[in-house]
Amino acid sequence: MAGSDEATKERVEKDIQKFYLNIGKIEGVTKDGNMLKIVDLSRMYASDAKSYLDKGDFISAFSCISYAHGLLDAILKLNGSDSADVQ
Repeated sequence: MAGSDEATKERVEKDIQKFYLNIGKIEGVTKDGNMLKIVDLSRMYASDAKSYLDKGDFISAFSCISYAHGLLDAILKLNGSDSADVQ
């Protein structure tokens, strides 16, 4: 694996870990059915990211996990909370 591929893989792995930490900020924030659908959608994108990562498709994995984080941030913003810590 080339150096940049390894760095990309590590970045995606880090973002996936952060996603699962950040999803805890959503728990109990809202009971709204539509927002819960968005939370579920973000989990599906995170799951897709893991699948793409396992297949070595780092670009798709990074896209999926970035989108998952964006959905979480949107839910937090709509509920007046701080955005999730995605670093």
